[in-house]
Amino acid sequence: QVQLVESGGGLVQPGGSLRLSCVASGRILSINAMGWYRQAPGKQRELVAAIPSGRNTNYSDSVKGRFTISRDSAQNTVYLQMNSLKPEDTAVYYCNAGITGYDGRKYSTRDYWGQGTQVTVSS
Repeated sequence: QVQLVESGGGLVQPGGSLRLSCVASGRILSINAMGWYRQAPGKQRELVAAIPSGRNTNYSDSVKGRFTISRDSAQNTVYLQMNSLKPEDTAVYYCNAGITGYDGRKYSTRDYWGQGTQVTVSS
């Protein structure tokens, strides 16, 4: 079955950098948009950055100029390079992708989510 697996989270000091990775695996026919969301304690999950199947990218205003999203379509992987990290970036980061793949019973197109990776920015 299709799954998304994130990696790269951790503890970093303010001003530091981290790079998140997310790999899609399973019986995949195609991947549409891929993106990163985050959820801080007591807050709703919010979009951080997204990259459709083309070259366009979208960022939330809070991360523009600091974060960069990219994807390697051949490897079914999306990355999030996070620079100049701030304490308010602390959250669980989730990978999301629209995938046409085998869900255990049939091929279908739907959103998939990763399990999340913790990013903590603190001195």
